[in-house]
Amino acid sequence: MRSDDGTLDEPTGEVPVVSATDSRVTITGAEIAAEIAEDAPIIDPATLLPHWTDAPTGQVPIVVAREAAESDDPWAAIPAPAWREGEADWVAHEDQFDASILAGDAKEEDARPWEFTLAEEEIAAEEILDETPRPEPLRTQRTRHRIPANPLAGRAVRQGSQRSVSLATFTGILLAIVVFAVFVAGTLPVAVMVLLVLGLAAAEAYAGFRTVGAHPATILGIVAVLTLGVATYNKGATAIGAVSVLLLIFGFIWYLSAAKKIDVLDGLGATIFVYVWVGVLGSYALLLISPHSFAHKHGLAYLVGATILTIANDSGALFIGRAFGRRPLNQTLSPNKTIEGAVGGTLVTLVAGLVILPLISPWTRAHGLEAAVAIAIVSPLGDLFESMVKRTLGVKDLGQILPGHGGLLDRVDGLLFALPTMYYLAHVLKLG
Repeated sequence: MRSDDGTLDEPTGEVPVVSATDSRVTITGAEIAAEIAEDAPIIDPATLLPHWTDAPTGQVPIVVAREAAESDDPWAAIPAPAWREGEADWVAHEDQFDASILAGDAKEEDARPWEFTLAEEEIAAEEILDETPRPEPLRTQRTRHRIPANPLAGRAVRQGSQRSVSLATFTGILLAIVVFAVFVAGTLPVAVMVLLVLGLAAAEAYAGFRTVGAHPATILGIVAVLTLGVATYNKGATAIGAVSVLLLIFGFIWYLSAAKKIDVLDGLGATIFVYVWVGVLGSYALLLISPHSFAHKHGLAYLVGATILTIANDSGALFIGRAFGRRPLNQTLSPNKTIEGAVGGTLVTLVAGLVILPLISPWTRAHGLEAAVAIAIVSPLGDLFESMVKRTLGVKDLGQILPGHGGLLDRVDGLLFALPTMYYLAHVLKLG
């Protein structure tokens, strides 16, 4: 309080009393606030939050999307954020976002975002870019670029010259005379002949794989085939595992030190495939004549028996099939082989087992018939197997060394399956 002369008085501690009848308190701006309150909307008490001193009710407030208010503000069209706690909240507000805005102009019912189709012009441009030479350090030669719907497309039609039956017959007779002359010469000349045939057959197979762009280790594979033949003749069947392991190790080193990057799966896979097909199966010929397999050189007689039965099966299938063949044995792999030819080859093989093999010691008529039945089954399988390989590679013949027949592998394909059959059959039947 101030006195009349303007100085401050000391506080007395008394509280002034204002009578309600005599005085009133005036709040500046109260009239304006009252006018605003009159224009404000009426608030529903049910929407108000309970007082903080009230007991909790356990209810949780939820905020859902609200309809956008009509306004000139462009942001007003965006719905407010929503809290979605239950499945019903998500279902109720699914239409807030239209996923179709992410799609292109052209909509397909089965379209998926991770699949697309390029125009023909773009595909042609990409193929041109793929064929553009690249720097040598970055260039990788591969044989598999993409997996087509038909892996044999473009390879199924195999072109080859028409064979002369008379020329093929003359070549076959001459070849049979040379082979049996070597058999008469003894075990060692037969072993040399087998090694020569296996080496040339493996070379033909590797050349076939190179025609489709594969990169087999040809020299390494041929050396492995010859090494396996020598090892099995001297050490027996235990050499197969050792030589196979060595081929795998040296094959890895071969491609590890390659001057250019190539497809290792195609290269090493083709190398091992031919090694197993020609080398491992062919090594059973040397196992048959090995001095460690059968006593009294009976293994040479079993090899002669397998050769005779295989020739009988091939010859019977060829001539009877050409004369009476109507129904193909396998239209996909070899349409020229017929069911009638297969039946004829089986009959000729059985006759050879009953008539020819008993003339060779220690063959008997019963054992000759049993071996003929087995060879009549596996020899056509070996022929079809080579047809499958040639169909895949897209070649008619794997070689041209034998006029009218093709390559050596084309002649010994059935024998490759007959050799292990004869080896294990001799042990099962206790022939020697």
